[in-house]
Amino acid sequence: MLRRPRLDPVPAVAVLLLVGVVAVTAGVATRSQGTPRAWTVPAPATVAAAPMDPAPMDPAEAAAPPEPGQLTPPAVSARPQASAAWVASVGAATGIGSVALAAYADATLALAGDQPSCRLGWTTLAAIGGIESGHGTYGGAELREDGRPTIPIVGPALDGRPGFAAIPAAPDATAWHGDPVWDHAIGPLQFLPSTWRRWGADADGDGAADPNDTDDAALAAGRYLCAAGADLTAAPAWRAAVLTYNHSEAYVSEVLTAANGYAVASRQAAGRL
Repeated sequence: MLRRPRLDPVPAVAVLLLVGVVAVTAGVATRSQGTPRAWTVPAPATVAAAPMDPAPMDPAEAAAPPEPGQLTPPAVSARPQASAAWVASVGAATGIGSVALAAYADATLALAGDQPSCRLGWTTLAAIGGIESGHGTYGGAELREDGRPTIPIVGPALDGRPGFAAIPAAPDATAWHGDPVWDHAIGPLQFLPSTWRRWGADADGDGAADPNDTDDAALAAGRYLCAAGADLTAAPAWRAAVLTYNHSEAYVSEVLTAANGYAVASRQAAGRL
């Protein structure tokens, strides 16, 4: 996130039919279909499966080797990274910016080493990043080379208005989003500060776990999705993991559609390499 496991859910899995509407307990936050996501009441969907295998070549097979003669770097920096050629080819095919795409691929490479049984695919992270913030471009932002957006990406106030949960801001959360009263989701992957406290990661080894840093946020999102310890190439496990990110069946279907779109584009890119 190796042999390196494949980085995306592999062979197509039987479609799982979902029956009924997910119950929502009062006060439990779930996100809407706006961008960035507001935490609100979900809509139901009827069908979900695990995403397809993306391509014959994945970031693990195209991982950049360490340069000879280098001093031993910190452990986090020693993790394999997707090659520039892979990022350029798949980025051109999918329309995902190179900084965001590298973050998703590197996160799954790291997870392939740390939690190999999870088998989370980069297309799932890319789908979530695209839905949550347009890969860090919401509101006219651009991702800098360090993974941080030029404009902070902050979700709407979770102030209990119709369709929104009411989540008061803790002092440390205010430092992230600037609101002393109500909480907001933050960063390209739209983490709540309380979730970040538990799952935050320093993926790029710069000494800070920052939800505004796409590298850190992508790895944290991967760890969060892998937390149940299941193999996410299986449709029920994948669906359950994505539901923990956003308690909406409609969101699961949206992520599945986007992930499969990236998988198809990635296969086309691999055919051109």
